[in-house]
Formats: sequence, C-alpha cells, structure tokens
Amino acid sequence: MTDERGEQQPDRDAIIGVVFRRSIWIGGLGAAAIGGILLTRSLLAPGSSRTVDESIVEAPRIDLEPAPEVTDVAMAFTDMADAWGVDFERDDGARGEKLLPETVGGGVAIVDLNGDGRPELVFIDGGDLADTTPGERVVIYANRLDASGETTFDRVEDAVPLIPGHGMGIAAGDVDGDRDVDLYISMVGRDRLLLNESNNDQIRFRDGSDEFGLSDDESWSTAVGFGDFDGDSDLDLVGLRYVDWSPDIDAAVDFRLDGIGRAYGPPTGFAGTRPFLLLNDMTEGRRRLVEVGGERGLTQLNPETDSDEGKGLGLAIIDLDDDGDLDLIGANDTTPNAVWFNDGTGNFEERGRRVGVAFDRSGSATGAMGIDVANRAARGGVDLLVAIGNFANEPSSLFVRRAGESAFFDDAAGEGLSGPSRRSLTFGLLFTDLDLDGIEDLVQANGHLEEEIQRVQSSQRYRQAAQVFRGITSAEGVGFREVPADATGDLARPVVGRGLASGDLDLDGDLDLVITQVAGPPLVLRNDASGFESVQVRLDGPDGNPRGIGAVLTATVGDRRMIRRIMPTRSYLSQVEPVAVFGLGNAKAIDRLEIRWPDGEITSVEGPIESGRHRFAR
Repeated sequence: MTDERGEQQPDRDAIIGVVFRRSIWIGGLGAAAIGGILLTRSLLAPGSSRTVDESIVEAPRIDLEPAPEVTDVAMAFTDMADAWGVDFERDDGARGEKLLPETVGGGVAIVDLNGDGRPELVFIDGGDLADTTPGERVVIYANRLDASGETTFDRVEDAVPLIPGHGMGIAAGDVDGDRDVDLYISMVGRDRLLLNESNNDQIRFRDGSDEFGLSDDESWSTAVGFGDFDGDSDLDLVGLRYVDWSPDIDAAVDFRLDGIGRAYGPPTGFAGTRPFLLLNDMTEGRRRLVEVGGERGLTQLNPETDSDEGKGLGLAIIDLDDDGDLDLIGANDTTPNAVWFNDGTGNFEERGRRVGVAFDRSGSATGAMGIDVANRAARGGVDLLVAIGNFANEPSSLFVRRAGESAFFDDAAGEGLSGPSRRSLTFGLLFTDLDLDGIEDLVQANGHLEEEIQRVQSSQRYRQAAQVFRGITSAEGVGFREVPADATGDLARPVVGRGLASGDLDLDGDLDLVITQVAGPPLVLRNDASGFESVQVRLDGPDGNPRGIGAVLTATVGDRRMIRRIMPTRSYLSQVEPVAVFGLGNAKAIDRLEIRWPDGEITSVEGPIESGRHRFAR
C-alpha cells in the first residue's frame, strides 16, 4: 500500500501483530535466541541493508500485559494567549510555491532573559523565502505582573536586530561568559548569534554573529543546543541540518499528490546533510565559536555510499553511557536516527545502528521530527526512554533501554503509545510531569504538512489535537495511557502544531505549555491539571555555565527516586525553562537531593526540602 507521501509502505498493523506473536513464541527459547532472531530480521528486511555489531545487540524484555486505561484523570489546560497579551502570529512564508521550508518551522523558548525570575516567551518567525530583506525573525514577550498582581506578557519592541532569512529554531545559553542568556537562532539562511545586553528594566540583544566568527554559509539549520562538549567548562553549541535545499532543487524535486498537484512532501528527493559543532574558544583574548564538527567525528555516513545521510530535525543532548560527558541523539526524517558518543574531549563516534535507535521496531527508518529523553525508576536500576515523534501512519517511537541492558528497543506498542499515536503527525513532544504526581507524562504536538491532505486521505486532518499520555506507575501497569481529549481542555484544540516547550509561566508551581503553529498564533496553555505541589530547583553554576546546563538531579522521596536534567534543548526546535521540577504527589517534601554538576562534582542536600522554588549554588 502507499501513503499520502506517495511512498510504498508496509502494513504496520500486520507487522505489529507478527512481532507480538513471534515475541511470545521466541520467549521460551531464551535471551540468546531472541537476540539472534531480531538481528536476522533486521538484516534481511526487504529493500534495506543494515550494519550491526552483533556483540552490542541484546535481547529486549517485552511486557505484553496491558496497563489500565486512563479514565478518571483530568489534565485540563486553558489557552491564555489572548488574556496574557501574546499576540504573535507566525508567517510560514507560503506564497503558493509549496516550498519545503514553509511547512516545518518554527520553535519557541521559555527562558528568563533579564534575571527577574519570570520566564519570557521567545518565538521564531519564518518569513518569505524569496525576500532577502532583514525582518523581525525573533519576537520576545516579557513576563510581567499587571496592576492586580496577575501574570501578563508585553511584546518587547526593537529588542532584537532585524535579520534576513527564514527562522527555524532556537538555543539559549551563556556563550560569552557574562552570566546572562544569549540566543542562537537556526535559519534557512545564515544562522545568528544574539548577545544579551538586558537588565531588569529593559530586554535588548545585539547581533554577535560576526564577532564570534559564525559562518556566512546559508544552509538549512534546524535543532540547536548549548552544552559543554569538550570539558573545558564553557558552553559550546551543536546543531543539526535538514537537507541540501534551494528553491531550484525544490522545483526539480517537484513532489505531487494525485488530486492536488504540487504539494508538500517527504525529503527523499533531497541530499542529506552534516551536523555542526561550534566549540567555544578563547584565542588571543577573543572568544569565538569555531566549527569542528567534521574533524571531531560529528558525521553520519551511509554505509553503502559513504555520503552524508542525516536529515536532522530533532536533537537530544544527554549522557547516554554515564561517563560524565554529553552525548547526542539526532532524529532524522526518513533516514536512520543517529547516536553520537562523546569521549569527553568533544570527539564523537556515531553508533545509532549498534545501540538500536536507528530504526523502529519493524526495522524501518521513520519520518522522525521531535525527540525527548527521560529516566524511569525500575526494579534493579533505571530505565532510559527516548521518545521520537513520527509522520502520520507511523506511531511515535519509544526506544527503551531497560535497567541492566546496553541497547535500546522500540517498545511503543508494549508501552501504550503505538495505537493512539498512529494517526497523528507528531512534531514536538516532551516528557514532563503535568499533574505533579512524581511520574513524567508524555505530551505531543501534532499537525500535518499538507493543508489539502483530507482530499487524498480521509482519515487525516491538517489541524490535529495535541495528545497527553499519562505516565503509569509500576503498580498500575507499565508505560503510558492516553488521557481522553475531553479531559485536556484547550490542549485538545486542533492546530497545526510544531514547536512545544514547558515552563512555569505564572509561577504557581506547575508546568505550563506553549505549542507553536507553522502559521498563525500559538497556544499558551495554563496548566490547571494538578492538585499536588512541587519542588522547583534552579542552579547557580560557575562562570561559563551559570545555569548548570547538563546537570543531573536525583530526588529521593520515601522509597521513590526521581531523575531530572537541566537541559533546555528538547522537543522540536525549542527550549524549555532550565529548571528541574519534582512533583511531590501525596508527599510533603523531598527527603534528599543529589546534584551532579556538568563537571562531575556532586552536591548532596539533606531534606526535608519542602514545596516551592529553590536555588542551589556550587
């Protein structure tokens, strides 16, 4: 059968059924036989060639016992965009030519820009791809209290220089070592570095792109993020690129759908690209961002053609092997996902196929968009979860590395995500504890590419509702269960969702959400879901990384452990508030908090740490 992209697709429901039946049969043969059969299926999949290190692949544990449905939980959200004064409307640049960049942007950041403790909203606008005139690509809303003491947002005029290009994503971090938050903007066109010159009374940025030596290459950058990748205690920047694109290449690809004509399509007709790594370097008294990605191994090559195969849209930054440095996961659209392991000095090796993240459960590369990671306490240790949002008719992927195992397995079906997420086209997604019960939930922002998709596929809609999957405790079952749309309030309003970020916008202790649309206004969603309280932790780190980006925090509450990270680069083209939020559920306080700083130093804080906002310094 073919999908709306015009590509041949397997019958996914049949595949999942076969996998489950085979999994049950194989279970009696033992772990070694399971690993060998799964490896053989991957190698012999029709139309594919895989390079797998057999010594790395381990047998997955498949739990087929169903968890109960969520029927009695309300996670209501209220869209406060109008009430809070957020009047941003994104211009996707569409002028009738159906150019690919028009349909994949753009991001949002929730970040305190002026140091007053209240997070701002930063939106990335698109713009006409044929117009090289500088424009307002970065739009900032300052978080204030009105005369009655209620939250409101004021659009900050002339806060950012006008820049040319079509805006995509954003990263937030202190690149110049002055302890405030600078912004890196990914573009179709030249990327921009914006240096923060704000104070409590005024938010202002200047363009530092030339000063820091940014390339004037006008490629197509997507997900970007700050982190200390070479271990020298300042913040570097890593970024993905999507495809080798120009209007002429797009016209030559000329994707069409029967009954529609020229349409937005997959990136299969475009060449892959290479990520980039900008190391923060001080030379002769001048700070620069020096591109070293290729020489440091930040590549992903097709094993048959030796050409760049990455088509990156989503980026996760996490210490995957627990060796104290930051590794990378790249979500690629229609090509294998990538995993780059860092040796601690900023040199990388790509091992996505070897660790089981490159392909979904059926052995296929998916139309991957956004990505997020989370830990889950498990018997005997901690599970690591990697969620990836995929194209319509492809369920979201949930790669699980069980406690004690070294490889991942896509267990979206067993974890409760596969069926409910299949119809959606998912871009942004986040693990976040929406109801503050201490267990992270998963929220997805959805929306199609093609406005006329329903004409050729009746089951699809251009505007789609976001979804919430409640995290289920081990006593109730394993994984996630979808919360009914009528229990999520304005979160269920159909939109053409793209970016997704979380933060405590009204400082009431829970996590609010912002969902951007490819064109038009965002949803600014106040969280009305929780009756529980939380402990919010902000870090004061040393100069070079004052917000502790890359730190790992572990809270102990009774016999439970919760792990959170200070990592703003999550979801899709977006940045979350750099705060660790621990939902207390029925508890009154955290008994003990351990902070592992980015350089490996450990700070232990004995409780009780009661609900509220807390700040800890080195």
